Amino acid sequence: MFVIAMLLFSHSGFGQDRDKQLAKADQSFEALAYINARDIYLDVAKQGFSSYDLYRKLADSYYFTGELEESVAWYEKLISTFSEEVKPEYLFRYAQSLKSAERYGDADAIMERFDAVTGNDKRAKSFIDKRDYLDFIEKQSGKYDLYTLNINSEYSDYAPSFNHKGEIVFASSRSKNSKVHEWNKMPFLDLFSSAIKEDNVSTEEPKKLKGKINTKFHESSTSFTKDGNTAYFTRNNFTNNKLGKSRKGVVLLKLYKATFDNNRWSDVIELPFNSDNYSISHPALSPDGKQLYFASDMKGTRGKSDLFVVDILPGGKYGKPRNLGDDINTEARETFPYISDTGRLYFASDGHVGLGGLDVFVAIAKEDGSYEVFNVGKPINSPKDDFSFVLNEENKTGYFASNRKGGKGNDDIYSFRQTEELITSCKEYLEGVITDSETNEPLANVDVSLIDMDGNIVNNIKSDYDGSYIFEVDCDKQYIIRASIEGFNPNDIIFRSKASYETTNKVPIAFKREELLSTTSEPVNIGDDIVAPLQLRTIFFDLDTDEIRPDAIADLQKVIAVMKQNPNLKIEVRSHTDSRSSYWYNKRLSVKRMRATVRYIIRNGGINWRRIRGKAYGERRLINKCANGVPCTEKEHQENRRSEFIVRE
Repeated sequence: MFVIAMLLFSHSGFGQDRDKQLAKADQSFEALAYINARDIYLDVAKQGFSSYDLYRKLADSYYFTGELEESVAWYEKLISTFSEEVKPEYLFRYAQSLKSAERYGDADAIMERFDAVTGNDKRAKSFIDKRDYLDFIEKQSGKYDLYTLNINSEYSDYAPSFNHKGEIVFASSRSKNSKVHEWNKMPFLDLFSSAIKEDNVSTEEPKKLKGKINTKFHESSTSFTKDGNTAYFTRNNFTNNKLGKSRKGVVLLKLYKATFDNNRWSDVIELPFNSDNYSISHPALSPDGKQLYFASDMKGTRGKSDLFVVDILPGGKYGKPRNLGDDINTEARETFPYISDTGRLYFASDGHVGLGGLDVFVAIAKEDGSYEVFNVGKPINSPKDDFSFVLNEENKTGYFASNRKGGKGNDDIYSFRQTEELITSCKEYLEGVITDSETNEPLANVDVSLIDMDGNIVNNIKSDYDGSYIFEVDCDKQYIIRASIEGFNPNDIIFRSKASYETTNKVPIAFKREELLSTTSEPVNIGDDIVAPLQLRTIFFDLDTDEIRPDAIADLQKVIAVMKQNPNLKIEVRSHTDSRSSYWYNKRLSVKRMRATVRYIIRNGGINWRRIRGKAYGERRLINKCANGVPCTEKEHQENRRSEFIVRE
């Protein structure tokens, strides 16, 4: 009994001690002191304790300090042990961590699961829409030459920016500062400058910026006006020598502005849209200096941090910050914006589909104000965190930071020279060989037209000596490919491109020689239907609609071609419905179908309206048994929903 009592007492004492340890660790975790919290969590885990909270916080302690590979084992324990309790966000973080370990197949499987449980998460949708993301990144890759820099230290060096005075300015924790940040146990960051050498990629020994711009707390990520005399920069919430904290007791980030005078930085002021309760960081000025982009988790943020823009007004005033919207921002992190001189927005994200951790992306503005986002590929991006990208578009050189393997410190700065243009629009290629359908011999010098679904000729070429042809086409778009030989009906093929960048689609054309309908060489009688001579398919309509179907457009284009080649030819369009619905409803519907057909030929073919007219018969001229009350299949009913083309005087 005494022994049992001692064991019970000992077990109870251990439990109380563990609870104290966990409470202390949780306090550190909530204060973002992840390494302190992790040491305690690891000690508790070694003692054999397991719980949902322990595993998720251990995994997150690595994830939030950029050590994604190390987080994999703990996310695996979390998801395998507590599968029913796991929130979707941990599936996403697990997938990102797997990518960091270059386990892309496993990561994709987890993203499939993430999509299944979230339904409308933008990150999941982006993955589903871009399942071939590795193929695209491979096509995008190899467009930069990378160089290592001698300015890197054994600590953390990142956030390079151009000060427009022949130098880059960057953040580094190399300072002889006894204070270390609890987040990653690194000394606090200061700002340094380094002159760019004549090759535009290497740099000289760095110097710490002078003046009041550096403090005993963090300073990082800068952006300069074109004269180099005004700097916007990130700093811990430290204003007028007072350290500010959020309601949760955490020191967050704010944006400040400083002025360069007498070789020193002074007049440091806090920007008015900062707050103690959310972070604003990583400034980027527009080329004209009238807008300031930044990252923040302020109200309206979709994820961990979003990109925003604010107008810089006269008199030191600012407009209201605006979120850049769903084209840019996801439920994860968008950060470190940079605006090039041509207005391209570069930024880092782990929400858009990439190689793992933060990847660098470029956003291209469209005419309607929306953006299209592209991964810039390897070697800028890697399975680790790659961020703070800046580019001099004039000489195609720039800098970025990464914590990839092989670096000197925690984060390192790399320089690069861009050697090729990025893929920044979705283009595909359409190619094939035109052969004679009877002899299989290639046909040279055939007119080949690429026509959009409105009937506009996008491009027109002739087949090569070997019968080959090639077009560049937009992604996810339907076209008509028309092969034409004089004296014969054109051969049309309907083709839809994919949404797959830089893909080549093979479309061979076996040209069928059918003599062209002619009012001069071959008699055409008044009242003849030209469907048979032109080898047209019947122009069908879907149930209860007057919309021209895509499979009918190619045949309507044939009608247009024949009317152009026979300027005296006049036709009457006769439209019909099936027997379902009321007589008068079908009459009105057939009028709409007739008008749609006539309108298409006139507008898209440029045919004079006097040469074409129409009649609407409703259900009066059925071509099969499917009258009211007669059971018929959908295919049989469809035979009656048609338009005819009758030669008239």
